[in-house]
Amino acid sequence: MGRTARRTYELDDISIVPSRRTRSSKDVSTAWQIDAYRFGAPILSHPTDALMSPDTAIELGRLGGLGVLNGEGLWARHRDADDKLAALRDVAENDPDPRAAVRFLQQLHAQKIDTGLLAEAVSRIRDAGVTAAVRVSPQHAAELTPSLIKAGVELLVVHGTIISAEHVADGGGDPLNLKTFIADLEVPVIAGGVHDHRTALHLMRTGAAGVIVGYGATEGSTTTNDVLGIGVPMATAIADAAAARRDYLDETGGRYVHVLADGDINTSGDLAKAIACGADAVVLGTPLASAASAPGGGWYWTPPAAHPDTPRGAMLQIATPDDRPTLEQIILGPSDDPFGELNLVGALRRSMAKAGYNDLKEFQKVGLSVRA
Repeated sequence: MGRTARRTYELDDISIVPSRRTRSSKDVSTAWQIDAYRFGAPILSHPTDALMSPDTAIELGRLGGLGVLNGEGLWARHRDADDKLAALRDVAENDPDPRAAVRFLQQLHAQKIDTGLLAEAVSRIRDAGVTAAVRVSPQHAAELTPSLIKAGVELLVVHGTIISAEHVADGGGDPLNLKTFIADLEVPVIAGGVHDHRTALHLMRTGAAGVIVGYGATEGSTTTNDVLGIGVPMATAIADAAAARRDYLDETGGRYVHVLADGDINTSGDLAKAIACGADAVVLGTPLASAASAPGGGWYWTPPAAHPDTPRGAMLQIATPDDRPTLEQIILGPSDDPFGELNLVGALRRSMAKAGYNDLKEFQKVGLSVRA
């Protein structure tokens, strides 16, 4: 009797309602631009070693998306990262102890970050002619960013399980104040994740170019309920952040901050509904893990799975070696899958066309219904 709770909705709880007109999918644009960087598809990768190596970041960039390299992952700690990932897969597949893979992942991340290795990876991506984006945690942002800037990073992603405008350091040290941190940088910053209107608005006021909504929730992520007791109903969270974007636009007289949805987006229908709720782009995790070129070899985990004392994510097998489509099939098709797991951009384009909209910002106005 002394507490109240808000009614909220997941993406599975809502549906898109077409308008009175339709149009040809050939007339629909899925292009998305943040700061000076334009992409053919509103898709970023979740920043995990399971999805992104320098090579797969390059591949995704050439397909119109944005690959985000984990600046605190294995590519920044081991020169033979491919061999370490192969050993990790072997443990996950063959050790009867279900916790063995997480322990091995923790051991791999116990190696110190080598900023020289990280700079090499960034340079490799940028030299290939695609946008170089790297994720750092709030705890290591100040330490790693100078090396990343020197290496030529073009988009910086400050990403944590839960992030605020001011991260208080361990032991009561100096906090990371995102407003002053971003003001001193010459590259745009994407920050997150958040889950409500107030926190999203606070992050927008730091000067971030984009705000990530959600905690990257997937079937294998235990952050949401099992470990921390925290959950993000994505449809509501995206809509709330979109409302914060509108309020901030009015507050500043026209500064637009992009909303990026990260979590529970597993099919092309989920992608379309996330945009319809107000997202400018989405951060994909498990849908990309099945790609033949994904470094995880069909396995998926999030960065918090490697936390040294409180791992918040299991290693999840998404695809077997014999059932791994190309990254191009996942993003652009062609598809022979009737369940929305391939040709994500083609399906988004068709959804927009069926609803009568020709670009992403217009599609954010589409009607929605809540399932009974």
